[in-house]
Amino acid sequence: MPLATCDILEVPYASDPTIYFELIHCEKGAVLLDSGQPSSSPGRYDIMSAWPVEVLIPEVNESAQAFFVRAQKAILGLQPAAPPSPFSAPFTGGILGYLAYDFSNRLDSLTAKPANASDLPDAHLGVYLWALVTDHLQSKTYFVFHPNCAESQRELATLTCSSPSQQAHRKGFKLLKPFAPDTEEDQYRRDIEQIHRYILAGDCYQVNYAQRYQSTYEGDPWVAYQLGRAVCPTPFSAYLALTRGAICSHSPERFLSVKNRRVETRPIKGTRHRHPDVVEDLRLAAELRESPKDRAENVMIVDLLRNDLGRVCRTGSVKVTELFEVETYPNVHHLVSAIEGELAPNADVWNLFEACFPGGSITGAPKIRAMEIIEELERQSRSVYCGSVFYLDCRGHMDSSITIRTLLFDRGSVFCWGGGGIIHDSSWQAEYLEVGSKVEVLLRALESTLAIGADQFSSADGQAKGCIRFD
Repeated sequence: MPLATCDILEVPYASDPTIYFELIHCEKGAVLLDSGQPSSSPGRYDIMSAWPVEVLIPEVNESAQAFFVRAQKAILGLQPAAPPSPFSAPFTGGILGYLAYDFSNRLDSLTAKPANASDLPDAHLGVYLWALVTDHLQSKTYFVFHPNCAESQRELATLTCSSPSQQAHRKGFKLLKPFAPDTEEDQYRRDIEQIHRYILAGDCYQVNYAQRYQSTYEGDPWVAYQLGRAVCPTPFSAYLALTRGAICSHSPERFLSVKNRRVETRPIKGTRHRHPDVVEDLRLAAELRESPKDRAENVMIVDLLRNDLGRVCRTGSVKVTELFEVETYPNVHHLVSAIEGELAPNADVWNLFEACFPGGSITGAPKIRAMEIIEELERQSRSVYCGSVFYLDCRGHMDSSITIRTLLFDRGSVFCWGGGGIIHDSSWQAEYLEVGSKVEVLLRALESTLAIGADQFSSADGQAKGCIRFD
């Protein structure tokens, strides 16, 4: 059956998507999926939208399966549609949103923590009928309107965000105090020692243990997002406007992608801090690639994800296509692998989420026992951290991140989490330093506003003034 054709309206190409998103970031349901261009090479597309026609939030005691059925019904109402040639777009209408890590309580019999970061819904999905898409391969930026998109919404979208020269209102941003960890160093040591005891007892092989940092702020989280983007451009970044704040994610990690029923997941496990000396930096990357400890961590998660994919993929289709590849970002080197498969005939994207969420790279192995230990030892809810931001297109195409390197801005408080995989050979001192190195660049970028007035971080040209790069 031929696909319906979307309407396209081309606008001037923007290598930096913040120029356009600046104009809609305060609108209801505003969302940006940001490939990190022009500084982050892997990404091709940026997607942004606002004003969802339907919003889905889990009801009290609603199971994941029931929630996914509601989401599927919402997207089934959209006719599959594609852009006309020569345009290419990963999203032509469908769902944009997030699943928080805490959504896993609706999948498994784990008890939710009382000490949540906020009362943020553990999932929030919007149905969007238009998007402004940038294709960096073709150097084109254009509106994509699904055939169901009302003329009034088309006009609103084009009038609001098709003129980058407009000066958008900005409240500025200022952090009010330095970030502080919720877990003291001695408590961190005791927790790692407890994980080691569980490993020696045979309970688990690896546990991804995280700690939370928090501060307070005033102003516009969108400015903070741009500060983070300047120092840490990543291919799975995202900004989601909330009624009382925002989710700002600078994630380097793909969780799951689906295109033409082909599935890919790219777990990260293994990290080294970047070094300003080129020779030493290359040595650290090579050390990471050959590290027995990091390779052991990585292969444990590869095996876990092979099993997860095997639950919903065609028998024999699951393959490891990359193993122990080093990817480099402004602040760290990461050890990355890739696993692919083909969805079974009776499986869909929601079955895939049920089988794989949350991602094995941020839980541990075996997954359920590792998650139980996480619930026991971590003193705060993970909230959006280690969840997923994703799109699901009306054609069945989907891509998603794991929300690491993520900040939650909520009613004047800001939270950031950092974690790492703990195995038998892990040194608590080394792990404590590694966790800090993963989020330090983001925390320092925001802390640079402490001594400077908020108005100096309130430009409306898509670039925050006074931004400093911390490599």
